[in-house]
Amino acid sequence: MPTTQTEIAAMDDVLRTEYQKSVAEYWNTEKDPVNLRLGEVDGLYHHHYGIGDFDPSVLEGPEDTRDQRVIEELHRLETAQADVLLDHLGAIAPAHRLLDAGSGRGGTSIMANARFGCQVDGVTISEAQVGFANSQAAQRGVADQVRFHFRNMLDTAFDTGSRRGIWTNETTMYVDLFELYAEFSRLLEYGGRYVCVTGCSNDVTGLRSKAVSRIDEHYTCNIHPRSEYFKAMAANSLVPINVVDLTSATIPYWELRAKSSVATGIEEAFLTAYKEGSFHYLLIAADRI
Repeated sequence: MPTTQTEIAAMDDVLRTEYQKSVAEYWNTEKDPVNLRLGEVDGLYHHHYGIGDFDPSVLEGPEDTRDQRVIEELHRLETAQADVLLDHLGAIAPAHRLLDAGSGRGGTSIMANARFGCQVDGVTISEAQVGFANSQAAQRGVADQVRFHFRNMLDTAFDTGSRRGIWTNETTMYVDLFELYAEFSRLLEYGGRYVCVTGCSNDVTGLRSKAVSRIDEHYTCNIHPRSEYFKAMAANSLVPINVVDLTSATIPYWELRAKSSVATGIEEAFLTAYKEGSFHYLLIAADRI
């Protein structure tokens, strides 16, 4: 926590509303085993969910090792989700610079650097996450290429046109999309790529369902309707090139997580929302024009 007037002023520059301060406090104190235990498998700490069918054999075999098998399988599915996101960034060269907006504990940024060999910056409003992620980059010997910053993704202070690629991985529900995409449009070079993976409410079903409202309450977030993403992109020179519905692909992850020791109690809300059709899990890739 800040102790000097200078540190307090710097924090106020990043956290500009009471809501942002409450979100930052949530993530500064969060030590959820579903994030930490999975990250301990191989040192890649994710703050998102998984996709793909799980291996049913992890639920079989010796009882005393069952829990660890499930943990490792959940982590594999989460890493698979990050790989799919990175697949959609397009052609990235070592000279390019990428931005992970809402970078959490840094797992996807580290994966991007390992894949593309380029510089990656992550921004988050959680000072605890910044410190943790920078220590992970240092342990892997990539601190000169992967850096995490205590900054607001609505106002990053990075140079205009400095990014070839930007992604958000389940972080857009904490911000206004029109403000966010105005900043991304400024940051991206012409022809640069933005990739979003997010949960969004289904406009076709009308107002948000009880299950979606429960997810909002659990994570102190504000899930946007699906249409809002495309309206905000269109208003900020971001043209979708690919939209992938990952809803059916993420359901097995939640079914396995509900059987695990790291279940948080929100699993049933996700499963209900996905299966009733009130909630979608989308990947959207858009080019800056």
